[in-house]
Amino acid sequence: MVSAQVIRGCIEKLRSITRTEFCVQDIAGNVVAQTEGAVVPELALTTGFAGSAADSQIVGECYFLKVLDEGDLQFILSAQGSSDYTFMVAKIAAGELENLIVAYKEKLDRGHFFQNLLLDNLLLVDIHSRSKKLRIANSARRAVLLFEVDPESEQLAAQMLSGLFTVQNGDYLTEVEENSVVLIKSLDEQEGYKELEEAARTAVDMLNMEAMVKARGSYGTIVGELKDLSRSYKEAKMAMDVGRIFDAGKRVLSYNELGIGRLIYQLPPTLCRMFIREIFGDGEMVELDQETLSTIDTFFSNNLNVSETARQLFVHRNTLVYRIEKLIKSTGLDIRTFEDAMTLKIALMVSAYLKELDNR
Repeated sequence: MVSAQVIRGCIEKLRSITRTEFCVQDIAGNVVAQTEGAVVPELALTTGFAGSAADSQIVGECYFLKVLDEGDLQFILSAQGSSDYTFMVAKIAAGELENLIVAYKEKLDRGHFFQNLLLDNLLLVDIHSRSKKLRIANSARRAVLLFEVDPESEQLAAQMLSGLFTVQNGDYLTEVEENSVVLIKSLDEQEGYKELEEAARTAVDMLNMEAMVKARGSYGTIVGELKDLSRSYKEAKMAMDVGRIFDAGKRVLSYNELGIGRLIYQLPPTLCRMFIREIFGDGEMVELDQETLSTIDTFFSNNLNVSETARQLFVHRNTLVYRIEKLIKSTGLDIRTFEDAMTLKIALMVSAYLKELDNR
């Protein structure tokens, strides 16, 4: 239902143009919204008009009109004045309110439609019939972008994103779960994952910098039909989860570029724990401090090059060698060799995955 604030904004704009005072009441005679100089009609008068068959009537210096929604009475609009001009203005105002009701119903219906679509709650026949009714093209290139935000910033994030991505461009915003906003992005035939990445980065940058909202984004694959959007949504969710576990510093994640994290994320926990025991014996993997983890990441990013790693870490080569030998004692793995380096990399990712499961 249209909010009282929206109705008030509508009649205030009409008042500034027409210089006519308006009052909007519900069918029980309660005031929903009114302009500053409007006189509220008597309750008996309003309820009497609501029960009559007439669509409009004039009583004294006031016109009354019914605001309908598919034939059902929703509001009663009163406009002060008895001239033909007042009646014409009142008709326009009633028409605007009816258009608002239709627009908000359509927006609400679209929101429910996309929520059920993404959650796989619709049959194929329902998807076709409801999309046709809501004037949503069934066959079009689309992808799901998921934005994760703080709980208290969810509404602000949705407002900011609605200004960046509009229905006129074929984009739709909805909310499926807490702490997240879902964007169904429409793409032209010439657009692909590069444009999808740019759209996600632009939105995340805007939320982080302009709205001061801590946000991360992810997106699934591009699909050609509405029925496949649920798959793109699940992919975007997986990308967000995998990024949270294995690449917490990355702000935009793509399902197509999850790497080995995708494989580990889908492994059974029992198999992961078996792998950890196989590498480190009966005990759990040792906890590594931040300095050691930073050293390992830099060493891996420099293709196991000791000299280049020492230069980037601003430490002496012997200091780096000491850290590596210390790591060998605690883990039994020499990351200067490719096989041990690969084993430790996977072990760190598996350990992070198991910690996430325990936290859940």
